Amino acid sequence: MAALLLLFFIANKAMAQTRISGTVRDSKTGETLLAATISVPGQNAIGTVTNEFGFYSLAIPQGVSTLAVSYTGYKPGTIRITGSETRYDVALVPSQELKEIVVKANTTKNRLGKPQMGMEQLRPADIKDLPVLFGEKDVLKTLSLLPGVKSAGEGNSGFYVRGGGADQNLILLDGAPVYNASHLLGFFSTFNSDAIKDVTLYKGAMPAQFGGRLSSVVDVHLNDGNKKDYHVNGGIGLIASRLSVEGPLGAGKGSFLLSGRRTYADAFLKLSNKKELKNNRLYFYDLNGKANYALGKRDHLYVSGYLGKDQLGLKNEFGLDWSNRTATLRWNHIFNTRLFSNTSLIYSDYNYNIGIESNEVDYGIRSEIKDWSLKQDFSFFSNANTTFRFGLELTRHTITPGKLTDRSAGVTFALQDRHALEGAAYLSHSYQATQKLQLEYGIRLSGFAALGAGHYYALDSAGAIADTLFYGSGAIAKTYILPEPRFSISYLLSDQASVKASYARNAQYLHLIANSTAASPTDKWTPVNNIIKPGISDQVALGYYRSIAEGAYEFSAEAYYKYLQNQVDYKEGANVFTNDAIETQLLFGQGRAYGLELLLRKKTGKFTGWISYTLSRSELQIKGINQNQWYAARQDRTHDLSVVGMYQFSDKWTVSGTFVYYTGSAVTFPSGKYEVAGNTVLYYTERNAYRMPAYHRLDLAATRQLAHRKGFQSELSIGLYNAYGRENAYSITFRQNKENPGRTEAVQTTLFKFIPSITYNFKF
Repeated sequence: MAALLLLFFIANKAMAQTRISGTVRDSKTGETLLAATISVPGQNAIGTVTNEFGFYSLAIPQGVSTLAVSYTGYKPGTIRITGSETRYDVALVPSQELKEIVVKANTTKNRLGKPQMGMEQLRPADIKDLPVLFGEKDVLKTLSLLPGVKSAGEGNSGFYVRGGGADQNLILLDGAPVYNASHLLGFFSTFNSDAIKDVTLYKGAMPAQFGGRLSSVVDVHLNDGNKKDYHVNGGIGLIASRLSVEGPLGAGKGSFLLSGRRTYADAFLKLSNKKELKNNRLYFYDLNGKANYALGKRDHLYVSGYLGKDQLGLKNEFGLDWSNRTATLRWNHIFNTRLFSNTSLIYSDYNYNIGIESNEVDYGIRSEIKDWSLKQDFSFFSNANTTFRFGLELTRHTITPGKLTDRSAGVTFALQDRHALEGAAYLSHSYQATQKLQLEYGIRLSGFAALGAGHYYALDSAGAIADTLFYGSGAIAKTYILPEPRFSISYLLSDQASVKASYARNAQYLHLIANSTAASPTDKWTPVNNIIKPGISDQVALGYYRSIAEGAYEFSAEAYYKYLQNQVDYKEGANVFTNDAIETQLLFGQGRAYGLELLLRKKTGKFTGWISYTLSRSELQIKGINQNQWYAARQDRTHDLSVVGMYQFSDKWTVSGTFVYYTGSAVTFPSGKYEVAGNTVLYYTERNAYRMPAYHRLDLAATRQLAHRKGFQSELSIGLYNAYGRENAYSITFRQNKENPGRTEAVQTTLFKFIPSITYNFKF
């Protein structure tokens, strides 16, 4: 490794080239722009894009005096090369007619030629007109309208990517992992769109700097705040309101952002005349904060944080709350025009509490997962065709699986805390071999150490405890080291079409254990140990991409196959929440997922939107389940269709609609029944052998621009969720028929029919 790094730093400079670098920002706010394109006019082979911090580095031929800068939604900009200067910062002006922007040819070619597969990027501006539940714009819910991404359903947290489980998605907020990205049992995500700058989803060969999950990475960046002026914006809706404040710090050297959101369903409950409703609790809130400051031309400091909490309560008898807390301290340093550094100290905490109180009992249950991480990333721009990225990261995990307190008896029972260290080193190389051929390859070497203090178990062939070993504080009980190679290649068939292929291996050292059919905030995270092994996925993908009508339309088709090792499922009747030796309740095996993803997107004009379709399968083979035969994973869906459309009637009116259809999820239903002492007992055979009914829904929305004068803007958004009142199944349960006890009947529960919403948004 050291020898390779030395070679990078002594790489020969091209004699006829000049290296320049800089940052691309929004001229009105000072926000950095991710993936802005910088190119030499008339020479499409010479160009680059900004990284996630808005930084670029480019080697240009001597004699070049002008560079073109472009970014969707902004007017084209230029860089004038003068004298011996090497630093050129750019401020792009937002376009007032976003729908009418013509996509530049070199921008389209750069996107087609980039070897990264399975990547989608969203900004809040891309989704602001979409109809959503209760009128709350939601980037995570919007991701589920893209091919290969499937919503876990109404009332369920999480989402599924290319056949993977809900726990196999790494969700990052300014680099900090978010373990439960949902509010109100999944009806909202934790991310307030007012505070978000951009979201990038990787569902294929994710870059080597990301790891720790098998299926995808959702990389969310918060707004930096406005460096030019103070602004306040927010919205008032039927169920929630939000407010954001931003402005400059230190005479334009920095900026800050404060953003908050809260629901107030609990306030309506207090107005009820029914005593049983007055004392119920149902709300969430979230707070985002970020500040940044330029320490000089080469150094920039950022600090950001998030706090979110949910509270559900039934009078004083039952209570459930869960919360996420994250914090990130980041330092960007530019060593020179070739070398860029990012150093991050990261904190993440997720916990939930359950309270049960009655005349006889007073219980409290708590679970928590807490991380401290240190990450160091470098980008080295060797020459015009070569970029290296390398770095290190180390995370300390502390997991409290469960602590039960009987407050009435003054007794506490706690499952033992689990401690672990997770680390990785990575190296990747992006290389443009020819004008048509680009490569990106690398390796991530990850490791995990299960630590004491605590007991670790040895199991016999029947899965029962055969021996117990105790490890002291900090002692290593088990270590895993796994290489994770990644490779992507793209080839331009023409200026308008390309083909791409990729391979990636990923390892996951934390599993989410649940013995219910729906993801829940109280699902249990458990680290690997001497019995539970790391999950491993190997994914190959092949894709075709085409730009149509000079970039006005885009079409893509991606096929993938994923093989998964060391997959976890639970035994029938398993108790995973009060059993310290959770290993005795689990079964292990393999999985496979494969599919075809199609996307057609219209990007310009008054009418924009997309159609996405996914044909896929996701299966498991677990020893001890379904007679060791392959069976459908609960996230398996054969068909998944989304249609999204937005039409701008005028400067004042925009209407939009979304239609979704997908095959019902795999589920386990009883195959028969029998009687024991006069009681009917349902009999289950094959796991996930049945299907829920197919799901489909139409949502509509209209936005009317109101006051639009100097210093103040406002709009009114009206929406209708589930416009034709489809009674989609949330759950199906079985019970004896009251009139005929010998007959068993299925009962379908539906959450929503028609849900209207109205939201007033403002900015000044």
